[in-house]
Amino acid sequence: MTLLTQILVSGIGFALPLLVAAVGELVSERAGALNLSLEGMMLSGAFTAVLGAVTTGSPWLGALAGILGGLLLGAAQAVLSVRALADQIVVGIAANALALAATTFGARLLLADRGQEVPAFDRIAIPVLHDIPVVGPALFGQTPLGWVCVLVVVVTAVLLGPRTGRGLRIDATGEDAVAADRTGLPVRRVRALCILLTSAMAGLAGAQLALSEVRAFSDNMTAGIGYLAVVAVIAGRWRATGTVLAAVLFGLAQALQYALPALGVAVPPAVLTMIPYVIAVVAVSGLAGSSRAPSCLTVPFARA
Repeated sequence: MTLLTQILVSGIGFALPLLVAAVGELVSERAGALNLSLEGMMLSGAFTAVLGAVTTGSPWLGALAGILGGLLLGAAQAVLSVRALADQIVVGIAANALALAATTFGARLLLADRGQEVPAFDRIAIPVLHDIPVVGPALFGQTPLGWVCVLVVVVTAVLLGPRTGRGLRIDATGEDAVAADRTGLPVRRVRALCILLTSAMAGLAGAQLALSEVRAFSDNMTAGIGYLAVVAVIAGRWRATGTVLAAVLFGLAQALQYALPALGVAVPPAVLTMIPYVIAVVAVSGLAGSSRAPSCLTVPFARA
């Protein structure tokens, strides 16, 4: 396997969980709900996925547990930001801190030394396509859960796109919640359901990271991927295509952390860690000025 192929394989591996979380966040933000808690949702999903897989011996049941772990935090986010009208940014930061503390303590208490014995998914090479030079192993050598992630992204983008009836209702609640309420749209329900969808996809993303890529759980293993997913939505101008491209770009940037030392490039470790975040800042700086966020993003809705 050539070095370029290794970079692509690693880049797609980083990009896939980021992509799943970003597309879920895109739906929520279009409805007017910002989830800075995406990082905590992914971390909760990774922890519960590993715990479920270790407990049951099945990676599929572990993945299901990961989705439920993300949903648990998403339900709290929905209650606080939609029903209680709490500040979405404050709730997100608090949720991330809670998830980090809870998963760290839970790993010490429940996983102990079993983290390296996790039943995980193996990669499946698609015949012929996997043999395509350079890109074949990266695109067509995913795990079964990885293909589930791809399917979820495609289905979400198609069924909830801005040109569908559901997508139009989501956009209406994000652009003018008061007007949408006057037309009979259940604004709070739409936002709550979008947050739950986001949290389920974030839990799936965490499961993909833990059971397909890392194949273990470690403290703070998401390491900012959730925040990058939020940035990918902004860099993608709140559109599915742009969000996908931004997520892939950030994934490849993370892969450079390991590729540059392999190429013999002497770069301090701290600089390597900064690479994806620097690229994220550059991407947002170049694109955010020509785009417009949903008008009611982060604005609580209360019927007068």
